[in-house]
Amino acid sequence: MQRVKHEVKPYDVKQWLKTSPSPIAKACMSAINAIRFFQIPSISLIHKPLYWLHVQAHNSWANLTRILYWTPLFKSRLQNYGNRFYLYSGMPQVLGNLNITLGDDVRMSGIATLCGRSCAAKTPELIIGNNVDVGWQNTLAVGRKIVLGNNVRLAGKVFLAGFPGHPLDPVARAQGLPETDEQVGDIILEEDVWLATGVTVMAGVTIGKGTVVAAGSVVTQDLPAGVVAGGVPARVLKPITGKIKQEMAA
Repeated sequence: MQRVKHEVKPYDVKQWLKTSPSPIAKACMSAINAIRFFQIPSISLIHKPLYWLHVQAHNSWANLTRILYWTPLFKSRLQNYGNRFYLYSGMPQVLGNLNITLGDDVRMSGIATLCGRSCAAKTPELIIGNNVDVGWQNTLAVGRKIVLGNNVRLAGKVFLAGFPGHPLDPVARAQGLPETDEQVGDIILEEDVWLATGVTVMAGVTIGKGTVVAAGSVVTQDLPAGVVAGGVPARVLKPITGKIKQEMAA
């Protein structure tokens, strides 16, 4: 009778060490954990200055690469840009055919994606006004046009979905065909709009001046000026009143 050879796998050994009641397994696991979690003590006189030096070196290198490399490299991709453009954390990913115009005092995270619809008959346009923040992990998918008015604020993980990337028809989608023109629309954020973290704005939507959209909302239709909106889909929660509204109207 042929004897079947049993192959011992690393996973089996790991499970034996974790679950076996054997004193040998427990002793081995204790030794492994002692090595795994070994730490040297933090010595304030040594590690505080070392931490400060680390932060300074990191910030100096980030500023040097921002000034000498990432910013001029990204500017070469732009159609037009204003003064005092501040790019941080690297360089945004730009996909597809896209004309990008920036106003003055724009601040943009390098951990962002700007993409234009590849099958558009006319080159899509991304127009960003003055004093605009484009935050961390934003995705601006431009079907035809996306406009960010002056003083707009986009927090982290905002998605402006000017086109979906796929058709609704499953056969066309399986064939790798693009979305239809009916699925594409402009997105307009008027002056002073603030989109909080994780907001999605769908194609064809205009958000009125000064409106604030709560975190995690999905905006599927136009929102008026001067309101707080939120939800899925987003709806008007309350008007912005009093002194704030007076300042907006000024």
